[in-house]
Amino acid sequence: MVAIVYTTIDNITDAKKIAHILVEEKLVACVNIIPKIESVYRWKGKIEEDQECVLVSKTNDKNVKKTIQRIKENHTYDLPDIIVMPIIGGLKEYLDYIVDETT
Repeated sequence: MVAIVYTTIDNITDAKKIAHILVEEKLVACVNIIPKIESVYRWKGKIEEDQECVLVSKTNDKNVKKTIQRIKENHTYDLPDIIVMPIIGGLKEYLDYIVDETT
């Protein structure tokens, strides 16, 4: 089984840093960085609006916890948005690639 680990961060430099750490340590096969999104959220009772980057990381089930840990260790937010989404299907060859690159 494979999964996507999704997170947001406030700048492209830190996004690339985290992406490189995850790929170099073979925790994930690939990280897609979406460089600019607009986020509206409630934080400490106030509505906030910020520009962020999205990281979409593809990994296998056994690496999910370690991937979350490494993102958290290198993240700039007090409470990083880290969400895991299981992949329930897709191109078999690509799913195999994810497994092969993360073991």
